[in-house]
Amino acid sequence: MEASRHEDPLARTDDRESLESILGDHAIGWEEHVNAQGVVIRPDEVQSALRALRDEGGFDHLSAVTAQEYADRYESIYHLSKYDDRTQEVSVVVPTTKEEPVSQSADAVYRTADWHEREAYDLVGIEYEDHPDLRRILLPETWQGHPLGLDYDQDKPQLVSLSEHANPIAEHHHDEEGETMFLNIGPHHPATHGVLHLKTVLDGETVVDVDPDIGYLHRCEEQMCQQGTYRHQIMPYPDRWDYVSAGLINEWSYARAIEDMADIEVPEYAQVIRTMGAELCRIAAHLISIGAFALDVVGDFTVTFQYAWQDREDVLNILEDLTGQRMMFNYFRLGGVVWDLPEPREDFFESIRTFLDSFEGSVDEYHDLLTNNEIFQRRCIGTGHLDAETAKSYGVTGPVARGSGIDYDLRRDDPYGYYEELDWDVAVQDEGDNYARMLVRMQELEESAKIVDQCVDILEDWDEDDREIQSNVPRTLKPDADAEVYRAVEGAKGELGIYIRSDGSDKPARFKIRSPCFSNLQVLGEAANGEYVADLIATLGSIDVILGEVDR
Repeated sequence: MEASRHEDPLARTDDRESLESILGDHAIGWEEHVNAQGVVIRPDEVQSALRALRDEGGFDHLSAVTAQEYADRYESIYHLSKYDDRTQEVSVVVPTTKEEPVSQSADAVYRTADWHEREAYDLVGIEYEDHPDLRRILLPETWQGHPLGLDYDQDKPQLVSLSEHANPIAEHHHDEEGETMFLNIGPHHPATHGVLHLKTVLDGETVVDVDPDIGYLHRCEEQMCQQGTYRHQIMPYPDRWDYVSAGLINEWSYARAIEDMADIEVPEYAQVIRTMGAELCRIAAHLISIGAFALDVVGDFTVTFQYAWQDREDVLNILEDLTGQRMMFNYFRLGGVVWDLPEPREDFFESIRTFLDSFEGSVDEYHDLLTNNEIFQRRCIGTGHLDAETAKSYGVTGPVARGSGIDYDLRRDDPYGYYEELDWDVAVQDEGDNYARMLVRMQELEESAKIVDQCVDILEDWDEDDREIQSNVPRTLKPDADAEVYRAVEGAKGELGIYIRSDGSDKPARFKIRSPCFSNLQVLGEAANGEYVADLIATLGSIDVILGEVDR
């Protein structure tokens, strides 16, 4: 694996002294978060402060926005990092009064703030001045109250009325020679890959505007995690975010955050098992993505989709042997994993090697069926174009970002698990179209298989007397009050991050999920506007979203 890209300590700009020189009078206070320096700024200086951090400090990646209510104030936290150096992070804290919870929007600096601030307004109640479209995003517009507010009454009945759909751009795109048409795509349609509603405006067959309408699958996962104990009750929830494929990766996102906050070490042996399991989940995720994408683009259900489904079944057989479950694994534990590899170990390793031996030929078949398919090429090459700068502004990560030439992968750039000890490469394509995003996932299938193969070699040779699967973790975890951490892993769809704030009890005071699908889906309009409606379907498929993770 290539050397780290952030080895020069003199080049760091995330320490307090460097941040002070960049922000000047914008900084009115400082906080120490577990993994990042926290800086407090005034709510009317959000744009100028963030612009200075972006342009002078190089913090070009707004990972997430976390909003929360305290007894005496509201607070927004902008989690910033760098695409070129993920280990440099800063948390920009913006407090507002309880009487007037109004803060300046960051949308003018980072476009990804659009949806994140809408969610903060929807669930917590903070209003953002200068926001281009401040309205609810997960709940209906007629919903009363903000579910994550301290005074919200969960037992209060809600009467939600339906409003008429109107063309959102009729006043702006009307001319005597052309006429637009408003088209609802979804929420119940196979091309939307879940309960997603696309409010689409067409001029003939050309997409003029598309507004993804989400929230149909909102299950209050963050609130449920806030009601569960760190040690035992939260870990089963992550499997249900990206419920199709990436359960162990989801579990790792929570494990990494709380293990950092509570200073829990994970044995090396358990790290290898975690890494192997996560990459098997990544393979399962990409197989579904590629198979469904083939169905979207060339209608290939009988060959590519079913071939991919069969290979996925083989992966799930292995994961079932490892975890005891086929979909909701609940296998990770704080400090390690719940149990060792299944016995007899030789048979388990043989099942993995048998799959890997055949999988190389399967990937070649996918290339024959798709990569070299003329219809597939005509549908994908040059469509759904997303340039790197636009992708960065929207906080896009994962295969969608790497398909636009952004060389960003948390497994390498912010190492965790056993990835740093293994030989593998980050797949990157520069074209930024639907074809490039598919190629990245195809290449990642091969890279994940390489990682799994190396993990099996390591586990086979591991000393029988040194197979420690879990460190000694206290029965009840109570991190220090007001400790704050944001940690992320490389999910199948991109950066999957967790923010936790503790209050000294055994339950988190705030639990925020940074879904890669949520940020990636926001960029759909940028990639689809100006293209044919058929290309919109291909573009949505290439972004590869799971609505359970979008809505959470």
